[in-house]
Amino acid sequence: MTRTCHVHHLGLVPYQEAWDLQNHLAGEIASGDRPPTLLLLEHPHTYTFGRSGRIENLLWDEDELSRRGISVHWVDRGGDVTYHGPGQLVGYPLIPLGTAKTEMNPKHDSAHIPQVDYIGYLRQLESVLIAALASLGVAGIQYPGLTGVWIQSHKHSPSIGSSQDANQLPTKIAAIGVKVDARGVSRHGFALNVQQDRTYWEGIIGCGLEDYQVTCLADLLVPAPTMDSVTKSVIAAFGEEFDYRLEIKPL
Repeated sequence: MTRTCHVHHLGLVPYQEAWDLQNHLAGEIASGDRPPTLLLLEHPHTYTFGRSGRIENLLWDEDELSRRGISVHWVDRGGDVTYHGPGQLVGYPLIPLGTAKTEMNPKHDSAHIPQVDYIGYLRQLESVLIAALASLGVAGIQYPGLTGVWIQSHKHSPSIGSSQDANQLPTKIAAIGVKVDARGVSRHGFALNVQQDRTYWEGIIGCGLEDYQVTCLADLLVPAPTMDSVTKSVIAAFGEEFDYRLEIKPL
């Protein structure tokens, strides 16, 4: 039987506010008081570091961050540093993955969380974005050994690093970083570059990967797609991949 998932399109939301909202809604989902939920939004200029984050991948000092109005957050998702900003579609799926529950191990007096297929979930999110891009006329790909969605190298995209061979490498169009809590509910998610000021990528070594480039849909399509059209494509692809009947609702 197809399950229901509520979709909330929230517009521009400060990062901390969205993070707090995720935690609140995930608690309701875990207790059965709310169905699976997909939050779609944009953030003001923000850098976030995941659990593998390294401060040396932040290239701008405090004065430059302040001048540009960039907030910095250390969060509990996987991965290193990434950028969020206006013109980027961010998706936070808050969905139960399997039947994970916290259990006590009597031999060690410690909590044990049953294994969740994190890698499979990451691949599903990549598939969602690849399908959404395909519906817009862009061929996205998965790249072996790296998380996210990529396209063939685009000559005019700014390099994350500085190697002269950067144009031979794939170009990143979407980043993914997730967390699954002890009750099996997912947090965080994906960020798809639609049409933003990409000079903000110059302040970080994105995902800790030197020499890789970033691009956005506005570089690849003429005319550039609207955020509304990209959002509709992502919603349709998400419902198909996860077998959800999606209901778009105000929060």
